[in-house]
Amino acid sequence: MFSLSLFYVLSSMLLFRGVFSAPTCELSLASRSTQSSSAPLSKRAIPAAPRFVIYSDKFVPGLTGPPPVSEVQGYNVFALSFLLISGPADKAVEWTQLSASDRSTIKSQYADAGVSLIVSAFGSTDAPTSTGADPTSTANTMAAWVKQFDLDGIDVDYEDFNAIDASDGKAEAWIATFTQQLRTQLPKGQFILSHAPVAPWFTVNSKFSAGAYLQVDKTVGDLIDWYNVQFYNQGATEYTTCDSLLNTAGGDWPGSSLFEIAASGIDLNKLVIGKPGLSAGDANNGFIDPTTLAGCVQQAKAKGWDAGVMVWEFPDATASWIQTVRSQAFPE
Repeated sequence: MFSLSLFYVLSSMLLFRGVFSAPTCELSLASRSTQSSSAPLSKRAIPAAPRFVIYSDKFVPGLTGPPPVSEVQGYNVFALSFLLISGPADKAVEWTQLSASDRSTIKSQYADAGVSLIVSAFGSTDAPTSTGADPTSTANTMAAWVKQFDLDGIDVDYEDFNAIDASDGKAEAWIATFTQQLRTQLPKGQFILSHAPVAPWFTVNSKFSAGAYLQVDKTVGDLIDWYNVQFYNQGATEYTTCDSLLNTAGGDWPGSSLFEIAASGIDLNKLVIGKPGLSAGDANNGFIDPTTLAGCVQQAKAKGWDAGVMVWEFPDATASWIQTVRSQAFPE
């Protein structure tokens, strides 16, 4: 994801927060959580398709953790971002800074509104394969964090591009082992486990000769609930029209449109269409305005797709954004 990271600097008197961003790769100083919860896990909701997913990473003045659920009406999954190898950062660490009572109240409010609360892992900050992180222990640690802080599951936003580009199979094996171990700790049907690959990783391409996410899906696709596919940040003209998004990608990444990915063997109704909320700031490219995107979604539904839509990120997209995008195919 095109993400922001918060630097938390504690002094004896004040807590300062600064924002650091970069378009493709980032460094982050992540605060580890210091407040645990011994409260029993609340009832979790696993949404059926269509899934309407919104990520939240950006610092919002005056807001700690998720926004009032009314601000995300129309979505059914809210992803606190990010849980890093080094610990929670940004909105994920904010969740730990709330009291157990406040977390319970928010969780109940979201559950009552039909919105699952999950955490997203890695993002553009982490390169777990390249840095030598152990997939099994990393999965165990992250799954324990999900349960400790009473969330509905985890999204795997793996963006170790160098590892995938190496085409030696190590990235695919790492993702598979990580996913398998997550599922041993977060059973299917009880916890959400989604992944958020970029669209080109689902193509047959010499650049990804080890298979990228086509191989991941063959190995552990049955363990993954759905894919929040990033149809953005892949070129100035990629996925900017309904035709290039849905039918014929062309350009730098032929074969990476929605229905072309499905034709490669991926379950069509696990392919959630991911888009940036703003034309500038949330991604380098790939933006489609919400009204036009609503038409694309209707076209896809007419051809048998009903997986849903993902957006990066709150507060640049709120209830009004998803209301518009859903209006033609999935009106509330």
